[in-house]
Amino acid sequence: MRASDRAYRALLAEIQTGTLAAGAVLSETEQAGRLGVSRTPLREAIARLTADGLVQQQSPRVTIVTPIDSADIVALFDLRRALEETAARLAARRDDRTAFVALADEFDSASVEGESAREAYYALIARFDAALDAAAENDYLAAALRTVRTHLVRVRRLARHKPGRLAASVGEHRLIAQAIAAGDPDLAAHATHVHLHNAVSSILSSLDEVPSARTPGPRSRAEGPRSPGPGAFIEGAA
Repeated sequence: MRASDRAYRALLAEIQTGTLAAGAVLSETEQAGRLGVSRTPLREAIARLTADGLVQQQSPRVTIVTPIDSADIVALFDLRRALEETAARLAARRDDRTAFVALADEFDSASVEGESAREAYYALIARFDAALDAAAENDYLAAALRTVRTHLVRVRRLARHKPGRLAASVGEHRLIAQAIAAGDPDLAAHATHVHLHNAVSSILSSLDEVPSARTPGPRSRAEGPRSPGPGAFIEGAA
């Protein structure tokens, strides 16, 4: 693996898990030394993260982890809702929906009690997302969803401390999987809509509890929301 790819993956994982928090300064010297790469591959990695929308230049000499902005989260979920409702409809229309029968059973027995159980649950969601992408049979749709999920992995962590929300999410995913397995496109899309409405509401309420995750001060309307970069990709989402 190239040094720039290794640095990119390491920084991407740390940003998404919150190890590198919103607003954290990425010093070239410090990060290059910590990751064991020279400055050139580190700069390439940071350039990719900038294209993904995960880091930004605060000044010519200062790069920071992009703050999580509520307006961006709303815009991201608007896009996610359009994409995932369409994917759920397409999946429910396929002849072979056996994967979702098995997934519904797994959601039925899933637990979110304890850290290991939560990690297993997020892995189950990742497998559900992969099955949804495969069943939709639309490469453009799948690529757009991968871009969205790059950012969702990050914002999802804000709601991790809410056991009630996680428990509700299990049931919501089970209903989506059951609707797809039953071949009901309308119910699959509606269940997806309800799940995403609840998810974004929980995440936005979490922002009030994590002031450091917000962009300081109001943002001009003319500036508009930051868009995910076209090269973004990641495994899994909320």
